[in-house]
Amino acid sequence: DDFHRPFIDDILLTCEKCGGSAKRVPEVADAWFDSGAMPYAQWHYPFENEDEFLKHFPADFICEAIDQTRGWFYTLHAEATMLKASEAVPEGISFKNVIVLGHIQDEKGTKMSKSKGNAVEPWSVLDAHGADATRWYMYSASPAGSSRRFSLGLVEEGLRRFLLTLWNTYSFFVSYANIDNVDPRTRPAGQLPELDRWLLSELNALVLKVTNELEAYDPTDASRAIETFVDDLSNWYVRRSRRRFWRGVSESDTDKQSAYYTLYTALKTVSLLLAPFTPFVAEELWQNLVRSLDKDAPESVHLAIWPVADPSQIDESLNAETQLVKRVCSLGRAARAKAQIKVRQPLAEVLVKARTADEAVTLRRNANLVLEELNAKSLDLLEDETEVVRYEVKPNLPVLGKKYGAEVATIRAALAALPAAEVAEAVRRNRPLPVAGHELVAEDILLQAQDTAGHASASDAGYTVAISTAITPELADEGLAREVVRRVQDMRREAGFELSDRITLWYAGQDGAVADADVGRVMRSQAPYIQGETLATEIVAAEPPVDAHRAEQDLEGTQLVLAVRRV
Repeated sequence: DDFHRPFIDDILLTCEKCGGSAKRVPEVADAWFDSGAMPYAQWHYPFENEDEFLKHFPADFICEAIDQTRGWFYTLHAEATMLKASEAVPEGISFKNVIVLGHIQDEKGTKMSKSKGNAVEPWSVLDAHGADATRWYMYSASPAGSSRRFSLGLVEEGLRRFLLTLWNTYSFFVSYANIDNVDPRTRPAGQLPELDRWLLSELNALVLKVTNELEAYDPTDASRAIETFVDDLSNWYVRRSRRRFWRGVSESDTDKQSAYYTLYTALKTVSLLLAPFTPFVAEELWQNLVRSLDKDAPESVHLAIWPVADPSQIDESLNAETQLVKRVCSLGRAARAKAQIKVRQPLAEVLVKARTADEAVTLRRNANLVLEELNAKSLDLLEDETEVVRYEVKPNLPVLGKKYGAEVATIRAALAALPAAEVAEAVRRNRPLPVAGHELVAEDILLQAQDTAGHASASDAGYTVAISTAITPELADEGLAREVVRRVQDMRREAGFELSDRITLWYAGQDGAVADADVGRVMRSQAPYIQGETLATEIVAAEPPVDAHRAEQDLEGTQLVLAVRRV
């Protein structure tokens, strides 16, 4: 600009060969022409250094915003065409791969502008959530070429959904590994438990996926694959394995070591995969997980070798089987939410309609897993979902009107005269249905599912899962016991107890009164379960001592006092 021009014009460069002086010429043909000349100018090609130039041309990768379509992107190609001086130089090709960045918008989808006052100051986001959270959002929110919304809140959402989930999983592992003082790098002899084999299968599939996506210059699909894996790691593997880490070593040393080995391997590999995306979090994981155990390991995750997938560990059948079980459990939880029944309340029955006979066999084989996940007593596989769901049939008037015009009234009356079950069956099977001289198809008819009495259901992609909503007194007692366990676990954390600390548990009515009869019955009948879950060596029905950590509780409308003290 005019301010800097006098200073630039005063700069003289001395030639090492001839001793002459050189200075900036005032003329500039075109700023973009100069930028497009970069690959050639840096080697003074085509006048010299052809061998050195050809080592680096065309570029493997460039990246710029979509604004450069008629700027840098164009001039690079234009000059590659004009300066073709060797058969070794591809005509018109100056780069092999490009990521074109879309515009960044504000939280409402409006292009950021200082004049509008909707531009986000980057440092406010970096100071609040850090560079890694910001980077992760930019990679995973949408494909690079698409416009994306950006705000402090959106970055925070990604931080909670992914990075905090990963960090909590890492913290869980470290807490128990330190208690047991184990070396998690040791793989037990023999075949690992199915849950561990599944995670290692998914892990190797993830390495393959992320490697392929990055080699195809697709960071969005790569980052989303990592996010999905971490969600499975936390919300399925760790949750399913918690008891394996709680268990005393003498009960099942091999199983426990297998859990440590599998979780450690997953976290270590994820740290390697995350290195290009979230360099600081990846480095912290590497130092704490790998370098703390092996000082001969690479000094930094960024100096470590990229992981290589082991195809022999990828079991597609096991992966598909687990995904099916997870889908059924997810629908079961949705049915619970629909019926407003807490997850801790045991159910009498879960009923599942699978899509195929093979899937039904898989679910029977994994019945105990489904029942444990859904906190239910029995699993029944349905031949037809109409055992738990009935359908209300309605004509899709906007569609029928376009097709049949004035005949809609006649079709509507004829449809209403047919048995609803017969119509629903035809729509669900995608079969044409003869009605008033016409063949109606699935899009012509609307089905509204209604739960039958005593059931709540959820359906998706051809699967239906229903739960029995009747709660017997025995089931209610079990639910109350599980609620007691949750309250005691919260009190353990509040009191600062270690995960392995044994405790004494007291319960009493308020102001020293005797506890409610229902609570007392549950505390006695469910004592083995409560003690096993809370590490309580004793449950005492009495006013707790003054040195115990106590809290007043509202337990399903019953007021009582719970107290805990480390043994």
